[in-house]
Amino acid sequence: MTQLDPLLPEAQIDPDNRPAMDWPTDPWDSTDQTGQVERLRRQTRPLKWLAYTSMVLVLVLILIAGVVGWWYLGKINPAGDPGELQNFEIAQDATFESLTEQLVEDGFISDAAVWSRYVERDDDGLEIIPGFYQLRPNDHMGNVLARLKTPPAQTTTNVTFPEGFTIDRMGRRVDAVVERMDEAEFIAAATAPNVATKWLPFGAGSLEGLLFPDTYSVSNAESEAQLLDRMVGLMERVGEQEDIESKAAQLGYTPYEALIVASMIEREAAVPEDRAKISRVILNRLAVSRLNPDDPFLLQIDASVYYGRDQTNGDPNLDFSQLRQIDTPWNTYTRPGLPRTPIANPGRASIRAALNPAANPAPGDPICQDLANPSECFYFFYVLADEDGSHAFSATFEQHEANIARYADVEFGG
Repeated sequence: MTQLDPLLPEAQIDPDNRPAMDWPTDPWDSTDQTGQVERLRRQTRPLKWLAYTSMVLVLVLILIAGVVGWWYLGKINPAGDPGELQNFEIAQDATFESLTEQLVEDGFISDAAVWSRYVERDDDGLEIIPGFYQLRPNDHMGNVLARLKTPPAQTTTNVTFPEGFTIDRMGRRVDAVVERMDEAEFIAAATAPNVATKWLPFGAGSLEGLLFPDTYSVSNAESEAQLLDRMVGLMERVGEQEDIESKAAQLGYTPYEALIVASMIEREAAVPEDRAKISRVILNRLAVSRLNPDDPFLLQIDASVYYGRDQTNGDPNLDFSQLRQIDTPWNTYTRPGLPRTPIANPGRASIRAALNPAANPAPGDPICQDLANPSECFYFFYVLADEDGSHAFSATFEQHEANIARYADVEFGG
């Protein structure tokens, strides 16, 4: 039998004769006293859904902003490589709106609104300077803007063709002034067999007389053929402004024939006052030739004879008295009517004179007084009269011979 400690109180003795533990009873140890978690109140649920909705809206806005930003960047910097450099002209009267419309039409930008916004955000903006530029299709808007902000004078070369230049002289001028261009290429493009323009007869094969003399800004990528297209275009514009079609018809010319006459005026006249009178002489002689085809009144234009010599590689050392006896399509001493083509490229003043010849002298004019019928007085002759290039005009051959004798020692210094 186990001996119990006599010092232990009787209450602390385990009925099973085991000693009792000495820690106090914990109320949590009771299985029937487990705790309970308090439920969330119902009014917290709307706040939860509001938070979820806000998060979704934020994500949607971020997504939309990303899509819009991607679209915007795509307009500014299109996918793919930029195209080849192309010529782009800003007209003299261009506005930002018309410039933007032209950029869209030509394919250099794809969205007018984005372009406008892009230019507005640029610190320097865009000053519109008329002239020729070079742009690439499908290029970054920044590059397009940068090129348009570079003045044409910094990217182009100016070449001037004076009135009366022939295609050959224009070719030499281009070769000398525009580093990239070649004289032979220019002449070949201007005299190609298939060349065709608005007033050029079929098969004429030369743009002589159809290239308007002016100063042209030639861009770095422009070809000889493209420059010629612009020159022809300007001649057509000037011709239309001078009403060449209707006025030429009234005089019995085609527009091309009017340009032939204008080219002869350009080469013969040295002072403005003579242009319209020379035009009248040519018109009078042609009229007589049409009335008397068996005995035509030859034009006898010296400049056309020299042009024929150059076109047929004639001897430049021949005296003019010998030269005018050599028949060419431009020798107006051997052939009646107009030469085959213009003999130069005329300016506006000569075109205007060809279409608006001077009136014949009035009966009271001194050159009409010796005529049997002063009312039938016509300009038929002219001769160089002073060193400035002015001419003396006459109605009869006798008057013309007298003028030749009078001004025999005059040499034109122009």
